[in-house]
Amino acid sequence: MGKNAQTDDGMELIKALNQLEKANDISKEKILEAVENSLFAACKDQFGKSDNIKVIINRENGKINVFAEKTVVDKVEDDTTQISIEDAKTIFPNAVEGQVVNWIVTPKNFGRIAAQKAKQVVIQKIREEERKSLFNQYFAKEHDIVTGIVQRYNGSSININLGKVDAILSEAEQVRTERFRPTERIKLYVVEVKDHSRGPKITVSRTHPDLVKRLFESVVTEIKDGTVEIKSISREAGSRTKIAVYSNNPEVDAVGACVGLNRFRVEEVVRELRGEKIDIVVWSEDPRVFIMNALSPARAISVEANPEEKTAKVVVADSQLSLAIGKEGQNARLAARLTGYKIDIKSESQILSE
Repeated sequence: MGKNAQTDDGMELIKALNQLEKANDISKEKILEAVENSLFAACKDQFGKSDNIKVIINRENGKINVFAEKTVVDKVEDDTTQISIEDAKTIFPNAVEGQVVNWIVTPKNFGRIAAQKAKQVVIQKIREEERKSLFNQYFAKEHDIVTGIVQRYNGSSININLGKVDAILSEAEQVRTERFRPTERIKLYVVEVKDHSRGPKITVSRTHPDLVKRLFESVVTEIKDGTVEIKSISREAGSRTKIAVYSNNPEVDAVGACVGLNRFRVEEVVRELRGEKIDIVVWSEDPRVFIMNALSPARAISVEANPEEKTAKVVVADSQLSLAIGKEGQNARLAARLTGYKIDIKSESQILSE
């Protein structure tokens, strides 16, 4: 391949990289450096000793040259690293003994080899950058909610399309009572995004407590602006969730803000969770008050809390005992998780008989 052909190919490479940089936000400089490194590796076969070899691509016209760093000497003993002063002066008239010069040693047909290598590197780099871009895009959504389209059931897992990538909703992250139709749009919580050679590996969930938290954040303005805080959540997915909220503004009712006018806000979350029951209670820094609220809808007569041991004794009216404990102990269990206290519930008659 002649010099003009190499220059033409070089200009084509530079033009292509300029377009690529504009369209795909892929660094032209990074690709050129990668091509140079690839060509340098190819030079090892050509030159054997390659410690003093450099491959440089002209950033303006794409011309590729291979240089050998050679020391100017009076008498050459190793022609791979040395050059005579007479030869050096043919290119560098002011060359002096001991000087290191970059001597062009570009092999014949190197332009063809370079073009092939450049093409391989560009394709590989585009794939890497696209993969990196996808990873960054979805990594930014980690611990947030996304909307996915149900593709199909794959054994016990569900394939979900998130737009540019697919995710797997594993059996462990599914709500046992939920069934979806293909093409159905559902909200999912992004548990984790990992970088993978085939693209980002995304773990999504319908059971995670923070799915409920993010859904409330999306519909309650007061949570978005920080007026109302979600302090804790306990959830048994598909059945019931308890959520403790607190208002930083005395004039704003935290529970009322989350419930919304005519229960519009909470019902929107309930619809997305396919009918899951949601108890919204007021958080308090006083553990006795918080535990009492957490046991809602049951009403407690008294609460004794031990903050050091994280235990509490609760007394309720006889008529309230089954409500406080809940079906199969669910109400008491969720209240314990919500508050972080081990709660012992007894009725008045049980206390009197002790």
